[in-house]
Amino acid sequence: MRSVEFIADNEVKLLHCGTEFFPALVEALDAAQYDVYFETYIFADDETGQAILAALMRAAQRGVTVCVITDWFGTGNARSNRMHAQLLEAGVEHRIFNPWFRRGITRTHRKICVVDRCVAFVGGININDDMFCDYDHSIALCAPRWDFAVAVKGPLVSAIHREAVAQWRRLGHMPLAQRYHLYKETRRANKAANEPSVQAGFVVRDNLRNRHTIQKAYLQALGRAKKSVLLANPYFAPGRKFRRALSQTAQRGVDVVLLIGVGEHWLQDAVAHSFYPKLLASGVRLLEYRKTQLHAKVAVIDDEWATVGSSNVDGLSLFLNQEANVVIKDAAFARDLRKHIEMAVSEGVEVFPHEYEHVGRFRRIGYEIAYVVYRTLMRIFAVGKYA
Repeated sequence: MRSVEFIADNEVKLLHCGTEFFPALVEALDAAQYDVYFETYIFADDETGQAILAALMRAAQRGVTVCVITDWFGTGNARSNRMHAQLLEAGVEHRIFNPWFRRGITRTHRKICVVDRCVAFVGGININDDMFCDYDHSIALCAPRWDFAVAVKGPLVSAIHREAVAQWRRLGHMPLAQRYHLYKETRRANKAANEPSVQAGFVVRDNLRNRHTIQKAYLQALGRAKKSVLLANPYFAPGRKFRRALSQTAQRGVDVVLLIGVGEHWLQDAVAHSFYPKLLASGVRLLEYRKTQLHAKVAVIDDEWATVGSSNVDGLSLFLNQEANVVIKDAAFARDLRKHIEMAVSEGVEVFPHEYEHVGRFRRIGYEIAYVVYRTLMRIFAVGKYA
C-alpha cells in the first residue's frame, strides 16, 4: 500500500465556506501574471459564479494564460455552452469534461485552481452561492453551506500544478503515444516530489494511475490512529474495507466520531442507515447534520493528520469519479479544523443504539434493499471495484 508522498515547508491555510474561499480566490486571480489552471464540478450561473467568471476573464484580458475545466454533468449542458462562448470571447481556454457521457459515466468532481505556480486552492467548494442548494439552485438554505477548501503555498504547489496541467492535456486531442508518455512523465514527477520531512501531500483519484489512492490514505491513517478520529462527509456509502477500518479503529478504544449530511437524496440516506447498526455496535459515534447542507469532505485524526478535499466517502468518489484531496500533517492546522468539526458535531443530531433498535422491520428491510441496489449499481459502473 503506497503512502501519501509528503512535501515539507508548505503554508496551508484553511478556508471555511465560500465567505472565506471566494474572496481569496478572486484576489489570487486578480494578481495572476503568467498562468491559471482552474477545474471545478459545478460552475453556477449566479452572483458567485459571475464574480469568479469575471475574475478569470480579467486575467485573460491582461495576457495571462487561463485554462478552465468544468464538468459537463455538474455544471449542466446549457450553462456549459453559454459559459464556453463567454470564456472563448474573453481569451480564456475552456474544456468541458466528458460531455454527453462520451467517455463513460466518470465525472471530474475535483475543485482545483493553481495561479502562477505560486498558490493553489484545493477543496470541496464548488463555484456556487453558499445560500442555495448545489443540486437545486432554486432552494434557499437556512444557513450557509458547510464546506472547506485550503490555500497552499510552497513546494506542494508544484505537484498540484503538474496534475492540473496533465488533466488539461489529457482532455485535449492527444495521440495514444503522447498519452503514454504523459503517464510515465507524471509517475516520475510524483516520485521525485517525495521528501523525508513531512507536512503536506496531494492525493488524486482517477481510473488509470491512482485508482485507490484517496481510500488508501484514509485506511493508513485509521490504522495508525491512537486517540481520536473526526470524520465529516455528506454522503456516506464506502466499501467494506473502509467500514471495517472505522469499526476496528473504534474497537481498539479510539474515539471515532462520524458526522454525516442527510436530507439530500433518499437513496443515499437509506444506504447510510443500513450501515448504522454495525457501526454503532462497534463503538462508532454517529451524528446527522441537519442545520444546513453539509458538503465538506474533511477529517482529523489524533490532531496530527488532517485532510480537506473533494472526495466523498462513497462509491462514486472512492471508485469512479476523479477527485483531489490535500493531506496535512501539522498540529496547528489539525486543531483549527477540529474546532470547526466539533462545532458542527455539537449542532448535529446524535443517533443512539437504543433508538435504532426501535426502527420498524419494514424500514430496516427498505434500508437493506437500498444498499443492495446501490452496491449493484456501483459494481456495474465501477467494474466490480466497489465491495
